[in-house]
Amino acid sequence: MTAPDLRSVLNAEREQTLDRLAGLTGDFDGIVQAARDSNADDEHDPEGATIAFERSQVGALVEQARAHLAEIEEAVARLDEGTYGVCERCGGEIALGRLQARPVARTCIGCASAT
Repeated sequence: MTAPDLRSVLNAEREQTLDRLAGLTGDFDGIVQAARDSNADDEHDPEGATIAFERSQVGALVEQARAHLAEIEEAVARLDEGTYGVCERCGGEIALGRLQARPVARTCIGCASAT
């Protein structure tokens, strides 16, 4: 893969993550609004998942998306520096298949398996 191809993959990954983050943020805001407009006692609700649980679950997904976005930005920085595809632990090459499966990979499979 060439540098422009890699940049395209990372840009597409960034756009997908931003879209996911926007959707999750909307979901989170909707849950908060629903809780504000409701007089339900979700702590003692026998109908399954509580509003607090849903809010916590979506909040965790938002944080996960933000962390992935940061990983993408770091991968773009490595691409700009010329260190993209170089394992941060051993200095060896990260296999193309690993980068295709996980474009933000920082380590080769051997080093990733060792941790």
